[in-house]
Amino acid sequence: MLSKTHTKYIQSLQHKKFRDEANLFIAEGPKVVMDLLADRKFVCKELFAVKEWLNEQKEIVTTLAATDVSETADFELKKISALTTSHSVLAVFEKRKQNLSVQTAGNIVLALDTIQDPGNLGTIIRIADWFGITAIVCAVGTTDMYNPKVVQSTMGSLGRVNIVYTDLPGWLAANKKTKIFSASLEGKDINRIGKLKEGIIVIGNEANGVSDEILELVDEKITIPKIGGAESLNAAVATGIILSHIL
Repeated sequence: MLSKTHTKYIQSLQHKKFRDEANLFIAEGPKVVMDLLADRKFVCKELFAVKEWLNEQKEIVTTLAATDVSETADFELKKISALTTSHSVLAVFEKRKQNLSVQTAGNIVLALDTIQDPGNLGTIIRIADWFGITAIVCAVGTTDMYNPKVVQSTMGSLGRVNIVYTDLPGWLAANKKTKIFSASLEGKDINRIGKLKEGIIVIGNEANGVSDEILELVDEKITIPKIGGAESLNAAVATGIILSHIL
């Protein structure tokens, strides 16, 4: 039985301030939790699950999870869940130390200019993992990678992509030896770019696009040809289309 104090503590991890203070984050659902456990990139501190799930996954959980595994009633999981519909398992993981070493030479690196929507960020991380992109560099104002909705949207890819938060203009300026491309409504047709072995691809803010400060550092703007009447593309969708063309 979860105490009121412990329930409030887990609930507090839904907020960035408390995640930062505790250096912890939560993950929910069998797919996400099991992938994070199997990757061993994050240390599992606590795991809460219904009896049926624990019985099914007993051997795996015993091997991979923290020693603090609690059989938890469904109504208790609903209380600590950050999602509209709770899952059969919720785990508390320790955030990993940020790896600031991003190798741009010979690689494709994504750079995110203050992506705000958690679902977008999570999906972009998942797309990067799909295409074998190992690093994403985020402007400081980008939404937190440990936001529960981001973690959920990654579907387990969080541990397989190095995500760095830094002064993006400064980082781009320091990596000018690698060609910098920017997604834009006006630019070179992505079909004419061809396959790339290295490059930095900048994806802009959902509402404002790429900032003027960053555009000054960009070598080439690229665009996805528009056929219909839609005003713009979702940031994550645009990322997937661009990567599918250049890789």
